[in-house]
Amino acid sequence: MRAPLSWIRDFAPLDAGPSVIADALDDLGLEVEAVEEPGKEIRGVLVARILGIEAHPDADKLRLADVDFGSGQTRVVCGAPNIEVGMVVPFAPAGATLPGGFTLERRKIRGVISDGMLCSARELDLSDDHGGILSLDPSSKLGADLCEALGLDDVIFDLSITPNRPDAMSIFGVARDLAAHFGVPCSAPAPTPASRSGIPGSDVTVEIEDLDRCPRYLARVAGVTLGPSPSWMARRLTLAGMRPISNVVDVTNYVLLERGQPLHAFDLGRLDGRGIVVRRANHAETMITLDGVERTLTAEELLICDARRAPQAIAGIMGGSTSEVSDATTEILLESAYFQPMGISKSSKRLGLRSESSARFERGIDPNGVPDGADRAMELLAEVAGATVLDGSLDVYPNPIERERIVVRTARVNELLGTVLDDAAVRRALEPLGMELEPVIGGFEVLVPTFRPDLEREIDLVEEVARRVGYNEIPRTVPRSNGQTAGLTPRQRDRRLVADTLVGVGCSEAFTLSLVAPGDLERLGVDRSAVVEAANPLRAEESLLRPCILPGLLRAVAHNDAHGIADLALFELGHVFLAPPPGQTLPDERDHLALALTGTLRRQPVEADRAVDVYDVVDCLRALSQALGIADLRVVAATAPGLHPVRSAAVVVDGERIGHLGELAPEALESLGATGPVVVAELSLDALLGAARVDRQFVEVSRFPASGIDLAFVLDDTVAAASVVETLRSAGGAVLEDVRCFDVFRSDALGAGRVSLAFALRYRALDRTLTDDDVGQLRQQAIDAVTSAHGAELRG
Repeated sequence: MRAPLSWIRDFAPLDAGPSVIADALDDLGLEVEAVEEPGKEIRGVLVARILGIEAHPDADKLRLADVDFGSGQTRVVCGAPNIEVGMVVPFAPAGATLPGGFTLERRKIRGVISDGMLCSARELDLSDDHGGILSLDPSSKLGADLCEALGLDDVIFDLSITPNRPDAMSIFGVARDLAAHFGVPCSAPAPTPASRSGIPGSDVTVEIEDLDRCPRYLARVAGVTLGPSPSWMARRLTLAGMRPISNVVDVTNYVLLERGQPLHAFDLGRLDGRGIVVRRANHAETMITLDGVERTLTAEELLICDARRAPQAIAGIMGGSTSEVSDATTEILLESAYFQPMGISKSSKRLGLRSESSARFERGIDPNGVPDGADRAMELLAEVAGATVLDGSLDVYPNPIERERIVVRTARVNELLGTVLDDAAVRRALEPLGMELEPVIGGFEVLVPTFRPDLEREIDLVEEVARRVGYNEIPRTVPRSNGQTAGLTPRQRDRRLVADTLVGVGCSEAFTLSLVAPGDLERLGVDRSAVVEAANPLRAEESLLRPCILPGLLRAVAHNDAHGIADLALFELGHVFLAPPPGQTLPDERDHLALALTGTLRRQPVEADRAVDVYDVVDCLRALSQALGIADLRVVAATAPGLHPVRSAAVVVDGERIGHLGELAPEALESLGATGPVVVAELSLDALLGAARVDRQFVEVSRFPASGIDLAFVLDDTVAAASVVETLRSAGGAVLEDVRCFDVFRSDALGAGRVSLAFALRYRALDRTLTDDDVGQLRQQAIDAVTSAHGAELRG
C-alpha cells in the first residue's frame, strides 16, 4: 500500500522527517519496502495547454501539438491517442530532466522538429499507466512547475501490510499507529454531508437473502454531475497508485484509501426496479464485470443484484458493466457494506479476480465503520460532483457485531516480554490504538474496537504492547529454568510405550493416508452409514475419511506383496473419523491401534518356519497388556466383518469390547490380492490407554523348583483357546505360575468340527517342592475343569 506523507499528516501532525517516520513504521510492524520522492528526478517539466493539433505529414500515428507553456508557445510531436485541444498536460521542454536521469533535447522526428515532449504518468514515474498523456486540472496555472502543481514534493511510503492488519490498509489506520508512536493526537473529523430533507430513498429497497455472507448493507442515494476530479484529489490518488477516472468513481476510491471502507456507486437509473437484492449466484450463472470479461459463477458467489434480481456486481470484488457509472449518470446508489471475509477470499480465488476492495474485505474491514465511509463519500461528492444528497440512509444491519472484551494481565505481559511494565504503561500502550480499558484485579478488561478483528486473545494484546513499546526496546533476559522444563503427559508416555512395545516384538510402524476408497471399506464389510465423505478429495478414488485404520494398512500389505515383500508385521496409531453426533458439525475423531501380520515367520535353524496365525497377533496384544499393566484384557471368541468366521475374536477390556482380531476372510484376502495368510487387529487406543491398571506390588519369588505338565484336549472348533486358558487358571489356583496354548491340531480323525488344543502348565509353590502326588492331583483338577466347562475330551 502506498501512503503519501501529506495525506497522513491530515490526521496526525507529524513533525519527524521521512527517514525517522520510516523507521517508526518498521518498528510498528508496517514494513516499509520503499520510500519514494516522485518529484526528486523531475526538473524543468511545466504545465501547458494544447492549443491546436495537426496530423504529422509523414506518419499516420503521430500528430503535431501546439502548446502554450505560459511564457511562450511551441510545437511537439506526440503519438498519444488521447490528446485534445484545450487539454492541460505536462510538457517537458528541451533541457528538462525526467526520472532515470534522461535529459530532453530538441530533435527531428520524421522530418519535423519536436521541442520536447508531452508526458504520460509512467514517463513521470507516477504510475504504470502508459495509455496516454497525463491530464491535469484545467484550472492549473500555465508555466507552473509540474512538481508544485502535482504536489510531487511529497514523500510516499510503500508499505507491506501483513494479512492480520486490515486496519492498517488505510491512510487513517497508518496515521493512527504513527500518532500513538510519536505521542501526538490523531483524529478523523466526523463527515457532515449536506443533505436534502425527505424520506431517504423512498422508492429504493434493500433486501439481503444471505445474512451470513452479508451481515450489513447500507445504501445512500444522491444526484450527481459527472466530470473530472479536482487536481488535489487526482494528485492524491495518483500518488497512492490509482488512476483518476471521474469525480464519482474517484470519490469511492479516495474513501477506500483514506478510511479502508470499500464503496461502489451504481447508476441508479440503470438499475431495473431501483432496488438492491443481495443473493447467492445460481450455478453457472454469468455476468460481465467492469473489466469486460464474462464471468461464470458458482452457487458460492455472492451477488449484488437489482430489484429484478439481475446481477449488477460480484459482492466485495468487482462491479458489473450494466449499471456502471458513465457520463450520462445523474443519480447514483452508493453501496457501503460489510461482507464475510472468508466468502470474499474464496470467491476471489475461484474467479482469479482480485481488486483493492477484495483485498480489504477478505482481511476484514470494520463492520461498524460502514456508515462513516458512506457519509465521507457523500461529503466529498457534494464538494467535487455537486451532489444533492438524500437525507439518511437505508441501513440493513439486523445482528450488530459487538466489540470483543479481553482481559490482559500486566504480570502476564511482563512474563512473556521480559519487561517490568506497570499498569499505567500497559494503558499508555493500548489506549492510543482505539481500545477502551477498564481496570480489573491484576490488569484490565479491554474493549477492542471492531476495526481490529485480529485481536481475539490475551496474547494478541501482549503483542500489541510489545509493538508499541518497540521490539528493539525490550531488553534481553535469561529465561528462568524453573517451571519451564518440558515433559510428556501420562497419555503421551503410554502412547509411546505402545509403539515401543510393538517395535520390540518385531513390528514396524506405518503411516497411511486418512482418506480411503469405498472399495477398501467394502472389502472389510465396514458399515458405510457412519462414514464421512470429503467434499473436495485430492483423488476421486479416495473420497472417504477412514472410519478405521485397517483398510489403509491392508493396502500397504498388498503394495508390499506386489513388490515381492510378503513377510510383514505392521502397526499404526492414528485418528479415525466417524459421522458427527447430533448437534455437532465436525466429525467424531478417535484414536485407534491397528496391526497387520502376513507371510511366514522365519525361524530356521532354531525351529521350522511357519505361516503367521491369529495367535501371533494375540501375542502382540499380550505384550501390550503386560507393558501397560492392564488389569483385565481378554480375547473372547466372536465374529467380525471381513474376518474368518472361526478364526476371529473380540478384544475385551474391563468387560467392554474395544476391538477385534483375527485372520482375514478368504474372500477379503482374494479381493486384496495378497498371497499369504493375513492376521489383523484393530482396537480403540483411547479405551486401551484408559483401562484399569494392575496394582503393581512386590510378589515373593519362590525358591523351589517348578513342575510342568502338558495337556491336550479335543473339543468343538467353536471353543476359544482363551476360554480354556481362563478355566485352567481358575482350576490351578495360586500354584499355577503360567499356562499357554502351544499347539492347535485339526484332523478328520478327530471328528467333524473338532480341534485339538495343547496347553503347557507350570506349577510352583512358595513354601515347598511339589510332590508327584501334588502334581497328579493338580493335573486331574485341570482335566476335570476343562471337560466339565467345555465338553472336552483328554487326548492321549
